Amino acid sequence: MNSLSAWFWSESFWLPPNVTWAELEHPPPGEEYPRADQLLSCLPLAFGVLAVRVLFERLVAKPCANILQIQAGESRRAQPNAVLERVFTSTTSPESRRVEGLSKQLDWDVRKVQRWFRLRRNQDKPSTLTKFCESMWRLTFYTGIFTYAIRYLWVSPWMWDTRQCWYNYPFQTLSPGQYNYYVAELAFYWSLMFSQFTDIKRKDFLIMFVHHLATITLITFSYCNNMLRIGTMVMCVHDASDIVLELAKLANYAKYQRICDTGFVVFSIVFFITRLVIYPFCLQLCLCL
Repeated sequence: MNSLSAWFWSESFWLPPNVTWAELEHPPPGEEYPRADQLLSCLPLAFGVLAVRVLFERLVAKPCANILQIQAGESRRAQPNAVLERVFTSTTSPESRRVEGLSKQLDWDVRKVQRWFRLRRNQDKPSTLTKFCESMWRLTFYTGIFTYAIRYLWVSPWMWDTRQCWYNYPFQTLSPGQYNYYVAELAFYWSLMFSQFTDIKRKDFLIMFVHHLATITLITFSYCNNMLRIGTMVMCVHDASDIVLELAKLANYAKYQRICDTGFVVFSIVFFITRLVIYPFCLQLCLCL
């Protein structure tokens, strides 16, 4: 196990030449470098974020939805049937041959079996009210964390000269702004991962789970390697387009079609500029300098 750990945390891979992990563990007096154990606070904070989300959705998002006349709606529920339920757990849309076999087994009409599966699929779909509340929560978080990041980065010299991300690397002092930003982002993505197991299960469950896991892994490794300067800018760039996306989705749920269409156009522009221009040509390019 020790040999595996030593191989994974190889100094020749993670650190510049002639730099050791021991040097980062013992910074000069009055300075502090990032340590992996500092991120343990993200896990209890993630549950705190979940609690805040529940309160926000009940006390803020739902009243806003009521003002916009967005109702939960009650979809028709499929009648309980153990045989069909077992089939549904393996496939939500059985092929026609299997449907015919089930109709004979249950002595049901084929259309009745098809209708049962349609109702059962719709039964698991989140309501418009649920999606509105979730989007409003994400919009609130992304707006808050993006504002915090801009205020912090605006006075940081490496925002205007990305070469400074690597001056004296990895011996760069950890600032409270960097720590707070990283912990907030990690706690949020941990909360998104945890909430997947309590929310209504969706078709993209596995895709989003892998996405959240990859995001958490990348943020954690960049913190442990003291790549905080470039890391804060990467997170800020990625959060920018999410704000516009959630705004457009809220307009869609509220049936403000013109605002929704405008929002998605703006989202496309912001996404293109941040993800396909700033990120690859400004941020990734500085990795090669």
